[in-house]
Order: sequence, then structure tokens, then C-alpha cells
Amino acid sequence: MPTLLIADDSMFQRFQAAKVAREAGFDVLEAKDGAECLRLAHEHRPQALLLDLNMPDPGGLAVMEILARELPDIVVAVVTADIQETTRSRCLELGAKCFLNKPLDASDLTRALGSLLK
Repeated sequence: MPTLLIADDSMFQRFQAAKVAREAGFDVLEAKDGAECLRLAHEHRPQALLLDLNMPDPGGLAVMEILARELPDIVVAVVTADIQETTRSRCLELGAKCFLNKPLDASDLTRALGSLLK
């Protein structure tokens, strides 16, 4: 069973995403900030990461930069309420596979999770 790491400072968003991911067949890890995300990524080596760009300590873009260097095999789906084109381009350079808007829509997330590991 693939493992998905969900990194979001919103407990509600993590809960909703985790429910959908478990129904889609993922084992789920949850991180409340960038530091916890990086620690769990190094400890568990998840296949995929659902990453909020606007979270603390460090932010999502900084997490992507670190993971692109240190754990480049993790597939990243970016979650954000608003994204500027320059940020979107940087995320794509760092390997983002897809983008999802907040609040997460369960059917969009299910579709994205299905495509992450293909």
C-alpha cells in the first residue's frame, strides 16, 4: 500500500484529506508544519506528498526545495488557496506533479491521488 504524507497546518484539512486518501488505498502520515513534514519524509520515505504551500516552519516552497535535493523520488501534489504564476512555475521546476485548490474537493483529490503514482 503506498504511503501519502499530508502536510498542512490546518487540522481540518489534514483530516479531510486523510479520509479521502485512506479510502483511495493510501497509508497516511500527517504533518502540521514544514519541520514535521521533513522529519516524517526522511523517516518514512513516502511515495507521495500532499503539500500545503502556506504553512509554517518552513513554508511549503522551502520544503519542496529541500525535498527536491534530498528525496527527489517523492511525488508532490501542491495544495493552496491561491498561487501566483511565478510560484507555480517554481513548484513545477521542483517537480510538482499537480495542483489542488483549497478547500479540497473530495472528487478532485481522489482523481489526483489516482494519478500521483502512475
